[in-house]
Amino acid sequence: MSPTIIQHTCTLETVRAILQHHLTSLWDEPARATVLPPLMVWGPPGVGKSALVREVCAEQGIDLLDIRLAQREPVDIRGLPVPRGDVVHWLLPGEWPRDPQSRGVILFDELTAADRTLQVAAYELILDRRLGDLYTVPPGWYIMAAGNRTGDRAVATTMSSALANRFCHLEVDADLEVWVRWAQAAGIHPDVIAFLRFRPETFLSLEANLERGWPSPRSWERVGLELDLAQGLSEDTLRTVLIGLVGVGAATELTAFRSWASKLPAIAAIFDGTAPVAIPARADQRYALCCGVVHHLWRYAHRDRALNVLFDVGQKLPSDFAAMLMVDAMNNRPAHDIVAVVTHPRYAAWNRQHGTAFSGRFRAQADRIARQVMDNSADPMVVKL
Repeated sequence: MSPTIIQHTCTLETVRAILQHHLTSLWDEPARATVLPPLMVWGPPGVGKSALVREVCAEQGIDLLDIRLAQREPVDIRGLPVPRGDVVHWLLPGEWPRDPQSRGVILFDELTAADRTLQVAAYELILDRRLGDLYTVPPGWYIMAAGNRTGDRAVATTMSSALANRFCHLEVDADLEVWVRWAQAAGIHPDVIAFLRFRPETFLSLEANLERGWPSPRSWERVGLELDLAQGLSEDTLRTVLIGLVGVGAATELTAFRSWASKLPAIAAIFDGTAPVAIPARADQRYALCCGVVHHLWRYAHRDRALNVLFDVGQKLPSDFAAMLMVDAMNNRPAHDIVAVVTHPRYAAWNRQHGTAFSGRFRAQADRIARQVMDNSADPMVVKL
């Protein structure tokens, strides 16, 4: 009888926290380079594994060496043997970091797409941080890998037990709420965020034709870009582009969603005061309204007017939508923006109306920051609720 295999999954935010923790531990004590386990991040294609590593490196101001083993030959790892007389010398690839004071991440991306020969070629570098006596990875560099699972219907080969036992394995799931928080901060088109809130089943689907466009966090980001660039395209042409990115089913649903959302007053007109705040009866239109308000809130030139729109809409929404709107409005904002919300004259009335639906953790975080700022003790940090 085969043993039961229990998989523990985590979010990309957890991966980020662990990677940052390992980097800090490594830099605090470089001797830990040989004992800190490298990370192996598993997950479906398009979930954001590689992007997360790039973001962390950019935030830390360190280098990233992205090695795609499937596109390499074994000599690309160890180097090229060159005979000199009766001795063989090795010409090492110039991409390997050599500065002993440098810092960075060596990412063996798509590790599971490489065949066993290439995996074996990378063993020594991953396991021992060296290539014989020829090369040693500087202590400020962290080694990790990422790849797809065999069940993801992507190119994937099994990993040897010897290599697998060296890694700390993290299994990533696509988490819509984590992605939404990122998407709002990144300015992804609000129609995409609203639609995925309304139809979370379409966020990631491996049941589609994976040889064509299919829904994934990566493809939805690209949908947002196409919607930003859609001016001048006919609706039929735009729908064809969307089908090419996420497939017929998801694209058709998104198109219908946008058709209903377009019947709402323009969000910009609500902020300008030329259109009234009216709460639609349909759930899809409510999602569209909330995401549109969040998208415009901190971009609008007149802060006082923008905050009044936030409370005007929140006052008329049911509590579940009002709480979602408030959380989204405050997430990933500097402390002074959160203080502007929770010290607003209308916040107390909003809290009495919707407080039970507004997570205690979010409310406590906001109130704590407000107290700190009023005591002149808060820094201008970005708060992730």
